Amino acid sequence: MISSDAIRGYNDTIILYLLLEEPSYGYEISRRIREISQGLYPIKETTLYSTFTRLEKGGYISSFYGEESAGRRRTYYRVTREGEEYYRQKVREWEAIRDVVDRFIKKEE
Repeated sequence: MISSDAIRGYNDTIILYLLLEEPSYGYEISRRIREISQGLYPIKETTLYSTFTRLEKGGYISSFYGEESAGRRRTYYRVTREGEEYYRQKVREWEAIRDVVDRFIKKEE
């Protein structure tokens, strides 16, 4: 398992990545994160929805109502143009961080 503290700064990147593929809703995004991370990062529901709120307030995603499921309307999310740029920014940031941290990782021989 990956510590939520270690990955917290990249929840935005992870969620935007998935929403760049297609608009989606909370449960499906959570399921995809578990699937792609092969169970190493089971994102908590509170973390997921607080990330949605932060991204929406920042103008990086927008929400809309989709189909009804079990009598309730699902809230879907999609990436905005600002969100696409923010995603690219976060990817560049990750590449720089990875480069720096790699300099401090001893490679086993």
